[in-house]
Amino acid sequence: FFTAARPPHPSKMAVGKNKRMSKGKKGGKKKQQDIFLKKEWYDIKAPSMFSVKQVGKTLVTRSAGTKLASDGLKGRIFEASLADLNADEDQAFRKMLLKCEDVQGKNVLTNWAGMDFTTDKLRSLVRKWFSLIETFADVKTTDGYTLRVFCIGFTKRRMDQAKRTCYAQSGQIRQIRKKMNEVITREVSTCDLKENVLKFIPEVIGKEIEKVCAGIYPLQNVYIRKVKILKSPKFDVTKLMEVHGDYSGEEVGAKVERPAEEKKEEEA
Repeated sequence: FFTAARPPHPSKMAVGKNKRMSKGKKGGKKKQQDIFLKKEWYDIKAPSMFSVKQVGKTLVTRSAGTKLASDGLKGRIFEASLADLNADEDQAFRKMLLKCEDVQGKNVLTNWAGMDFTTDKLRSLVRKWFSLIETFADVKTTDGYTLRVFCIGFTKRRMDQAKRTCYAQSGQIRQIRKKMNEVITREVSTCDLKENVLKFIPEVIGKEIEKVCAGIYPLQNVYIRKVKILKSPKFDVTKLMEVHGDYSGEEVGAKVERPAEEKKEEEA
């Protein structure tokens, strides 16, 4: 038996199935919101070892729910030129690192976290015909910080020298390095962190090394070029407040008297 072929089914669209055909992409375009509306500014405060306390400002997302703004700030490292921190342009070649330890109100309390030279200063020191001598030492301070101190120095031409070059022999370089390490260990291990920073700034250790090594080979441009903090003691708020002082009584905005002319105009 042959069955007759079934006539083709008329193409009907299911009613109400393709509602999205007329619309755009699923989800649509989100309205772009300004990110900075969710942020707020905090003042960065430098430790008391520097003459300028107000370093600058920093941004952070406002506290929302369990996410606190202070958690986003703690641990941040700020880099500042020593020229800005001490208001002295002659110290512009040193970069100071300040680490956020605590947040009080709108103030970010920082502590010293390291030091470095600017690249241009380092490049200007290196010259032909002289030996460059570098070393580093890991030293523990009296208040429990472990510092890695890097030192750099260069040989110097003697007063009556006729020879063009001033190269030290490898044996002399070894002796100089040993002396450098001895002086760094002696000077750093007998002080706390604050006293050490105050030693690094006027280059007390560098001058001492020049004096000690003069008998081996005369040196010039001896600097503590870099300091890293390898280990820090447990965070202590009272110690941090000793370094900073109190900001609670700080005036946010003082009342300013208006000029007499403006007052007269208003009364009229």
